[in-house]
Amino acid sequence: MTTTFYAPPDRIRDGMIDLPGDETRHAVRVLRMRPGDALVVVDGVGGWYEAELVDASKSRAVARVIRTRREVGESPFEITLALALLKQRNRFETALEKAVELGVRRFVPLVTARTEKGGLKRSRAESILIAAMKQSGRSRLMDLSEPVTFDAALRLDVDLKLVAHEQADPASSLVRVLAGPAYPERVLLMIGPEGGFTGEEVTRARSAGGRVVSLGPRRLRAETAALAAASALMLWGDAAPTSVSASAST
Repeated sequence: MTTTFYAPPDRIRDGMIDLPGDETRHAVRVLRMRPGDALVVVDGVGGWYEAELVDASKSRAVARVIRTRREVGESPFEITLALALLKQRNRFETALEKAVELGVRRFVPLVTARTEKGGLKRSRAESILIAAMKQSGRSRLMDLSEPVTFDAALRLDVDLKLVAHEQADPASSLVRVLAGPAYPERVLLMIGPEGGFTGEEVTRARSAGGRVVSLGPRRLRAETAALAAASALMLWGDAAPTSVSASAST
């Protein structure tokens, strides 16, 4: 399998790709790649490049573009996952990584009434996003916003707002909501912290047009709930009539 590397758009011009320093070290020192070797490069904004290494030294690796494609690994279905900050940072980081793999377009750290003290190191988070994008075969970096309040998340411009709650009516399960006739292209999925959303937050969500949904009869950890729901949404979205395959050009 051809190894995938990341290079931002400003390092790709005139059919040549100048790999960043950390990617150069991985290619030359770790993988011991040499001129003539094949590689794939993604730019994080939808560009996917099949390329051939033409220069490989300890300080620089340059590749020539052979073929270009757009939106590889991406879906026109846009999921925004708003997950409450969790007390254990490693669990939140796991959810962040897996959200990239599942195709989530935007990730919003959420501050709620029951959010405990927690945090997210931006530099580490960005490294997770890049690694997960390359591993999963995507061509876009998932957008990671700064933490926002519960009410600010409800004001995001989307077609459908889903708020997962353990006391939701089983008749309002996520699967049943998705079985409806409409195919909204932009969906906000909100997942609470340890302890879930408060009753007052659920009321405010309904007032803002949110659909309160059940994820089943089992009690799920916050990060498990986020990934279970995101998986269901992405499978549904990939199968929707609006889905199209990535375009290709030579």
